Amino acid sequence: MAAAAGAVIASPLGSIMAQEETKDKHENKKLKVLLINGSPRKNGNTHLALEEAGRQLEKNGIAYHLLQIGSQAVHGCIACNHCFNTNRCVFDDDLCNHAIDLMSECDGLIVSSPTYYGQPNGTVLSLIQRMSYAASNVMQNKPAAAVAVCRRGGASAVYQTLLMPFQMQNMPIVTSQYWNIVYGTSEGQAALDAEGLQTMRTMADNMAFLLQRIHADGNPSYPKREPHQVTSFIK
Repeated sequence: MAAAAGAVIASPLGSIMAQEETKDKHENKKLKVLLINGSPRKNGNTHLALEEAGRQLEKNGIAYHLLQIGSQAVHGCIACNHCFNTNRCVFDDDLCNHAIDLMSECDGLIVSSPTYYGQPNGTVLSLIQRMSYAASNVMQNKPAAAVAVCRRGGASAVYQTLLMPFQMQNMPIVTSQYWNIVYGTSEGQAALDAEGLQTMRTMADNMAFLLQRIHADGNPSYPKREPHQVTSFIK
């Protein structure tokens, strides 16, 4: 069912917001990274991987805010184009617009997801797709990273899928010493993946380095770009 143009579909966000974990331990710091946990398990291995990255960001003087997907439903895009002129999603009863508000206050982004059948969790994928379309203006140019967590296989596909929207928005991709992958099955098992956790710390170091260089003069410095040209081929 399509939504009427200009309408906003809303309901209370209290239960969603209650699952959000805030880690703004350095409120006086200008630079901040939004960490999105794409797992419904609040204390699972995806959370563990992001917390490792968050602690390393703090060591570099960068604040972070951890947003938990939780178990609430997240809408898929319904192609209503309400957001085209408003930069707000028509659905105001899930995390999307809240995540957009957070992203507008942050200077970088890290999105992590468990591996479901070789793909990211559908809820975090829907969230990122809607954020990217509705609020490209607050995502452009900000460094971004993806993290995949898995038991055994499929993580490379998750990692690549999560990165695709960032590459369309001039967002510098933050890499590490290896692909940003952490392994673990039962809750907390990722703590045994020494290389994976080191990969998270290196990724966080690289994110901090890039942010500090971009903001070295107090204001972000980005390349000057040509006006975007769109070419569509229809047969």
